[in-house]
Amino acid sequence: MTDSLKQSIKKFLRPQVNAVGFAPVERFAEAPQAHHPARICKDAKTVIVIGIPVPQGILHSPDYSLYMVHRTYHSVYTRLDHIALELSNFIEAKGDYLSVPIPSYAPMVFHELEPWGIMSLKHAAVNAGLGRFGRSGQVYHPQYGSLLRLAAVVTSAAIPGDKLLSADMPCPSKCFACAKACPAKAFDENSHFNKMICLGHTVKHAIYPLALRSEEGLKKIERVINTAGHNYWIDCDECLKVCPLNKKKGRKKVS
Repeated sequence: MTDSLKQSIKKFLRPQVNAVGFAPVERFAEAPQAHHPARICKDAKTVIVIGIPVPQGILHSPDYSLYMVHRTYHSVYTRLDHIALELSNFIEAKGDYLSVPIPSYAPMVFHELEPWGIMSLKHAAVNAGLGRFGRSGQVYHPQYGSLLRLAAVVTSAAIPGDKLLSADMPCPSKCFACAKACPAKAFDENSHFNKMICLGHTVKHAIYPLALRSEEGLKKIERVINTAGHNYWIDCDECLKVCPLNKKKGRKKVS
């Protein structure tokens, strides 16, 4: 039944997404306890990761690149959230299963002022065979580079996992274009990426009360980010523009 369920899920998703991967929860052994799939869905067995890329053209708009990145990202996030919700209901209708949609962006939780997703979609994508981590800290899909936006579903249905990609670095061996182009200097002298430096430069919210470091303050930050500040502005896309892995051609839907 589980293999036929996998095929049914892929058929259901085919007209809607460009990438889908399946990961048994055993592949998440190193996930932080609070963000492990088992803490998200009772009797979790499988994580299904879905992706839709944003167009390459937004990176090359002469005057409106950041405007297009902002709007396109949030349009894709909303679409992915709807598909994850529909997929969860589709799986539960197939049998005695539980399913939980994992949102593409918000809600987030904060640990020591650092934003975390309910589950790391980037790690989930790697565990589902959809990509590998590159030097920029982003996950690179073989066809879509780092332009693939992600969501997921955690389900109690046991579904065969997909083959993992090679553990080799996806970036060209002598390519440090992202580090050289980064205006925030988010890469150290060894080209190691610092996520928080990048986020501080790139992600802008209209309301962002970071001055409060208490537990109460953190909850206020969560409310702002997950409500009023949900539709954030992106103030930088330089690493996306220069990355050679974001220039792949021949896009297609999931097979």
